[in-house]
This record gives sequence, structure tokens and C-alpha cells, in this order.
Amino acid sequence: MPPKQASKADLAKKQKIVEDKTFGLKNKNKSKNVQKYVQSLKQSVQPKVDPSKLASKKKKEEEKAKEKELSELFKIAVSQPKVPPGVDPKSILCEFFKVGQCTKGFKCKFSHDLNIQRKGEKIDIYSDKRDEDTMDDWDQETLEKVVASKNSEYNQNKPTDIVCKHFLDAVEKKQYGWFWVCPNGGKECHYRHALPPGYILKSQMKALLDEESEKLPIEEEIENQRAKVATTTPMTTDLFMQWKKKKMDERDASLDALRAERAKNDRMSGRELFLSDASLFVDDAEAYDKYQRDEEPDVTTETKVYLPLTGPSTSAQADGDDDDDGLLDDDDDDELDLDELNELEASLAKTSIKIQEPGDAK
Repeated sequence: MPPKQASKADLAKKQKIVEDKTFGLKNKNKSKNVQKYVQSLKQSVQPKVDPSKLASKKKKEEEKAKEKELSELFKIAVSQPKVPPGVDPKSILCEFFKVGQCTKGFKCKFSHDLNIQRKGEKIDIYSDKRDEDTMDDWDQETLEKVVASKNSEYNQNKPTDIVCKHFLDAVEKKQYGWFWVCPNGGKECHYRHALPPGYILKSQMKALLDEESEKLPIEEEIENQRAKVATTTPMTTDLFMQWKKKKMDERDASLDALRAERAKNDRMSGRELFLSDASLFVDDAEAYDKYQRDEEPDVTTETKVYLPLTGPSTSAQADGDDDDDGLLDDDDDDELDLDELNELEASLAKTSIKIQEPGDAK
């Protein structure tokens, strides 16, 4: 059971006690200690508030704030309908009331009755609103819609794709409508009652031609625009060359600044480095020298040289001496070409020369 609320008489008695206890206190409105004492007395007298009630009250306030925020957002999207002249606004339903956002109440000039639309004037079954709907007020989209709706009636099992001339004539003369009937048998007409894709009516073609004829040639348009300019400078070759030189200088300056920035950040490419300083890419003197390496023979033979120191030599030895002399002469020749060196190497590989001591010649 929640605690009973104190009556007004009890609250008045407790308030009287607080006033009596605080009567005559000095510096009641200046001293902090005195103010704390007065606050403690008031809290002891006032009844304690239930924390659950405080929480529920706070929750309700948050919900109201949230609903208010949502209503503000919905007000931006909702707009009241325009009232035609001579129409009572009370016969039109309020759009804000429909979504539950109208705050004017009975002062709102629009109706707050959701059934107001059903209480309107009954439809006259003896008249058709389409009788007043003529082709004069139609646009291209409406015309295509009407043709598509009647297409299902006229274009079933048609043996040809030729467009009916009566249909084209009616469209050209703006006689085509909901109740137009083809003179060529009505719904039994074997020709198509639909405009071909991209077909342009003669009336539209005439309007396009008139519009095209009213357009001035581009040369005349330029001259007219130039005549409208008040202060002009006649363009000459010198002025054009000055303007071109100025633009080229500006472009070169911007490229130099960009190149300097890239060089500062070490992000220049090889081409940019070459264009900036070509001296860094000069080849040395031996850049185009060609070198040729001779291949060493795979099979090596032992070379033994026999040189007679004393005594007569045999015919074989004499022949060997002659060969040795030839070899020595070849070694002394410093101007041997590559072919001669190859022949010398081959002859040395095939020749075995033994060195003979004087005691071994016996």
C-alpha cells in the first residue's frame, strides 16, 4: 500500500513550524550554513516523493518530446490542398488531421470528418465526363495513353501492319477521341489504329519547321552577340600572338614549378631528369668499345721441348730445329692477326717437343 498523502492542514502546520524555527536568524539570505539549515528543515517537513512516480513522469515527458519531434518532421512532408474558387473548404478533408497532426482543432478551415468524401455529390449516370474531354487539351502522353487503350479493341488479329488512313486523318484533324469510330467498319477495320514509333504529325512537323525557320544561322547569332557587347578590343594577329605567348609562358612556369616540387620530393622520372639536366646522362669514352673473348681449347696436350746442347744433330732433329726457329720467329712477330694466332695454337697443340740433355743423346 502506498503511503497516505498528508492533508493540507498538516502541511500548513509543518510550514508554520519551519517559519518559527527560522524566525530571527541572522544572515538568512547570505550565510551558506544558515541556508543549508533552512533547506534541511524544509525537506524534513515536505512529504517524500515516490521515485517510481518521478521515473514515470520523466518517461512521459520524453515520449511527448519524441512525438513532438516526429510531428514537426511530418509537418514538412504534409501540405494542405489548394481550395478552388467557389468551393467550401469544409468540404475538403484536412491533410494534417488525416495523419493526426492538426493542432488547430475546430478553428481549422478544413473538415475533420473522415467521411466527408463519401457525403459528396452523387455521380450522374446519365452523363459522361469524357464527353467534354477533347483532343485540344491533350498532350503527347495522353494521346499515347488513349491510343494504347483502344489498341486492345482494334488491333486483335489484324492481318496487316498498315496504319488506317481514317485513323491518321482523325488524329491530324484532332477528331480522335474516346468515342471516335472508324468509318471503315468500326472495330472490324483490318488496318491498324496505332501510331508508328517515332511518327510525327503534320501539325507538329509544321510547328517544328516554323520554329526551325525562326532560328538564325550561327554566324548571324555570333554577330548579334558581338554587337551587344559594349566595350570590345578588335582581334588582330599581333594581339593573338601576344595572348598565345602569355599562355605559353604561364604553362611553362607552372610546369617548372611542378618539376621543382617533384625534384624537391625526389619523385622525378627518368625523362624529367634527362630534360632537366642532360649532362648527367653523358656516356663515357669506353661506352661503345667492343670486347671479344677467345675460347680456350678443351683438350690440353703436354708440350715437351728437346733442345740439343752439343754434338751433331740428326735429320729429324734438324727438322725439329727448323720448326723451332719458325715458332720463335712467329713469337717474335707482334703483329699477328686472329687467324694466325689460331693456327699457332693448333700447331703447338699437335707438336710435342722434348728437351734433350747432353748425356741423354746416346
